[in-house]
Amino acid sequence: MAAEIFPRALMAFAIAGVGIGLYGLTNHVVLKWASKKGYRGLGDFQYGIPAILYFTTPTCAPCKTLQRPAIQALKNDLGSKLQIIEVDASARPELADYWGVLSVPTTFIIDKKGEPLHINHGVTLADKLRKQLNEVL
Repeated sequence: MAAEIFPRALMAFAIAGVGIGLYGLTNHVVLKWASKKGYRGLGDFQYGIPAILYFTTPTCAPCKTLQRPAIQALKNDLGSKLQIIEVDASARPELADYWGVLSVPTTFIIDKKGEPLHINHGVTLADKLRKQLNEVL
């Protein structure tokens, strides 16, 4: 019995490792791709002030109940040191596609020069966003 479990557990860990590696590689590729294509969709981005580029939709419950309050708390703390650029992915699907957004909420941390540095798929807590922002503040 134990002889059957070990190879299966080893295979499960290998598959999980490959999945995690591909996820990290995908994030890296999306950031590099967005950086090379230019900064379309940043709207009124003010150079010199970092930003959170936040993709949402009107029907996204986690966006309303978790992500937006986390972003708003950061904005309240940082004030004019942070820009929030919110994009309705359902109203601007071409922009979501341009930035490689496949689900909402998705957030990008944009540095003072307009370069995307981090991408977060799904709800991202304020602590993680703050840690990412500390690299650019």
